[in-house]
Amino acid sequence: MRVDHRISWVGVAAVAIAGCYKEPQSQIATEASLAQGTSVDWRTYNADLAGDRFSPIRSLSPQVAPSLRRTCVFDTGKPAPGAETGPLVIGGILYFTVNETTYAVDAVTCREKWKHVRAAAPGTTLGNNRGVAFLDGRLFRGYTDGHVLALDAASGKPLWDVQIVGQVPGEYISMAPIAANGLVYIGNAGGDTFGVTGHIFALRATDGSTAWRFDTVPSTPDVLATWPEASARNPPTGGAVWTTFALEAGVLYVTTGNAAPDFQIDLRSGQALYTNSLIALDPRTGKLLAYAQPVGRDSHDHDLAAGPALIKTRGGHHLAVAAGKDGRAYGIEIVTLSKGRDLAVKYHAETTTRGSLQDQQSTTQLVRFCPGGQGGTEWNGPAYSPEVNLAFVGAVDWCTLLQILTPAQTLAQQGQPGKAFTGGANAPFGASDPYAFARGWLTALDADTGQVRWQYMAPAPVLAGVTATAGGLVFMGDLYGFVRAFDARTGTLLWEDRAGDATGGGIVTYAVAGRPFVAVVTGQPSSGWPVENPGTTKVVVYSPAGR
Repeated sequence: MRVDHRISWVGVAAVAIAGCYKEPQSQIATEASLAQGTSVDWRTYNADLAGDRFSPIRSLSPQVAPSLRRTCVFDTGKPAPGAETGPLVIGGILYFTVNETTYAVDAVTCREKWKHVRAAAPGTTLGNNRGVAFLDGRLFRGYTDGHVLALDAASGKPLWDVQIVGQVPGEYISMAPIAANGLVYIGNAGGDTFGVTGHIFALRATDGSTAWRFDTVPSTPDVLATWPEASARNPPTGGAVWTTFALEAGVLYVTTGNAAPDFQIDLRSGQALYTNSLIALDPRTGKLLAYAQPVGRDSHDHDLAAGPALIKTRGGHHLAVAAGKDGRAYGIEIVTLSKGRDLAVKYHAETTTRGSLQDQQSTTQLVRFCPGGQGGTEWNGPAYSPEVNLAFVGAVDWCTLLQILTPAQTLAQQGQPGKAFTGGANAPFGASDPYAFARGWLTALDADTGQVRWQYMAPAPVLAGVTATAGGLVFMGDLYGFVRAFDARTGTLLWEDRAGDATGGGIVTYAVAGRPFVAVVTGQPSSGWPVENPGTTKVVVYSPAGR
């Protein structure tokens, strides 16, 4: 379906920089190279800098899926919430994070190589961290107290530690950064807190110094005009960045969170730029090149959310496929920035139940809407398989019951630095029996048109990273702890295993000495998710039998 949302290209003089920007090369593996004992890494949170979560390993195929068996398990022994990490696998070593700890384990045996613990001030009750970036033998990660740390990947020794946010109460870092060309790209969460806006940083990998910073709610007259009710008591607030970025052809793509107060539209009746947007930045300077705002005038906490997948389709389209908490996936056309023209968003497709999404009005009654504040696509974005030209999106089907506060109530009760600034008193629909109403979906979309090719309904929310393989598999996980493999073309369920008590982190693939593996993170995600007896955070590793 076609929609009339617009993507705005900022300034006709925007410079095409692909020719002078060194783009890191993606790793390409063939079965011949694997037969020769080649290793295949998973080098960034979403597999590569383009963020498509595509594995080039053909031996992970429908034919071998039923033979997948556990080969090892690494148990952190930590029951703390926040098992949302997306592991990296580089040179046979698997790196992942849990809250304050960074781990390096053998990717074949699950034996610990090293771990580094850095105590951090709470910063947030969520206690979540989604992983590390890797560049030139170094790992980079953020913390809930607003610090960013560099570690030596071989030893875990700290190399530098800088604080980039956290001076404003409620700011923290949960996203997994990306790194390229000597820079580390990272930003802050906390945009549902009074007075906190999103910031995007490029830090120099050598010492952590700031190369540039971009504010997702800039204090420029043109942007402030899109916040007509702004005042000292009601400042432009929100637009946090809590998921990973994508980088391609010399352009950095960032998805931003919702405006605050989340549910009180009377306090921000304008466009509220650049919240709920996909923004394109020059990665060398931080200059804004373009933006799209597919989710406009949001009054439902519907962040654009997860990082985009930058893809080139079989039909010749160059798209950023971005999925949001509004229960939709958007295909946004990308063109050379030097053309300086506007484009329509090519399509959107529904990925979960949607209903009762009119603007919220102050009421003493509970209002039900779907997806709720914890519905739709959360921190793991789409995967794309060029082999079948399908994009795969995981989503949560969970509604919310909400009472809308008046503007005066919102400002009086929640307009305090460091305190939640939502404009509503809400609880998940059916909170007394959450699993009766919370489920999940895996949706396969035609990447050119957005048409739904197949769907799978999971009995619990789907938060884990979806991964597609060149061999024709798609992996997903749910909060009951099951990990599943499907035929990418048909959606046929081929294999499943209960990896743990919840899977909310990354599902990644890799090969060591020619042998393919699948690794899954299990444990309690951030607070608020209906997981009973989640146990400790674990990494569970699988491989086809006989390989």
